[in-house]
Amino acid sequence: MSASVRGTTAKWRILLLAGVLLATDATWLAATVAAQDDAAAAVDEQGAGGGSERPRSRVAWFIESSGWIGALILVLSIYFIATVSRLFVELRPQISVPPEVVKQCHDLLEKRDYKGVYGVVQEDPSEYSQLISAGMTELSAGLPEARDAMERVSEVLTVEMERKISMLAVLGTLGPMIGLLGTLKGMIASFSVIALSDTQLKASQVAGGISEALLLTFEGVALSVPSIYFYAVFRNRVATISSMTLLQADEFMRRMFNVARGKAPAADPTGRGTK
Repeated sequence: MSASVRGTTAKWRILLLAGVLLATDATWLAATVAAQDDAAAAVDEQGAGGGSERPRSRVAWFIESSGWIGALILVLSIYFIATVSRLFVELRPQISVPPEVVKQCHDLLEKRDYKGVYGVVQEDPSEYSQLISAGMTELSAGLPEARDAMERVSEVLTVEMERKISMLAVLGTLGPMIGLLGTLKGMIASFSVIALSDTQLKASQVAGGISEALLLTFEGVALSVPSIYFYAVFRNRVATISSMTLLQADEFMRRMFNVARGKAPAADPTGRGTK
């Protein structure tokens, strides 16, 4: 599969995810409208019935208690899902080291077509091709210089991949902080009822602020825990992909150097017999 086809497939997957997220938002909006309708109907019935209070639905209570802080956590949750889905598509060994590019490079090396190898890696945007391109540029100065060039490029590419996953760490830290903000807001609401009330307190008013505090704390932690988990998963994946890509590029560069010096037969694609 070529790089353009892989890119097209990744774009379609991201578009599909966006469609799912839009459908989720539409469902949430519909639930919000339904909850508002239920609340309005309850008010009408209370006014008509004279004193019989109809309890609110759980959805209406959830949305009202979450408020703007819950809406912010919802937006961050959607961003988290989109980021994780994109990273699952981009951070794969097949993307960093395309098998078809590796095979094509080895086939051209068998023919001692070094210019063809350089042309292939120049057109391919994968990490493997970038390492081979950097190594071939310095190979005329010697194999150690080519390896140093590949290691420097590998460090830059690793930093770039780590930058892609850094937002997961930010979400993992930001989630509890936003939940703590909701906790403070809810506790302030509860204690303000106690402080400003000169008559007998209503338990529902005090409990409303406490339930809001606990709910927003739960939402913040629910965002933080999977963010920290997936950050660890993708950090390990980045380390594995970086080391694997550099190892394969180094093996190919050693093979090319030995073939160019006439120290190894060109038909050995693995380079295991070289030193």
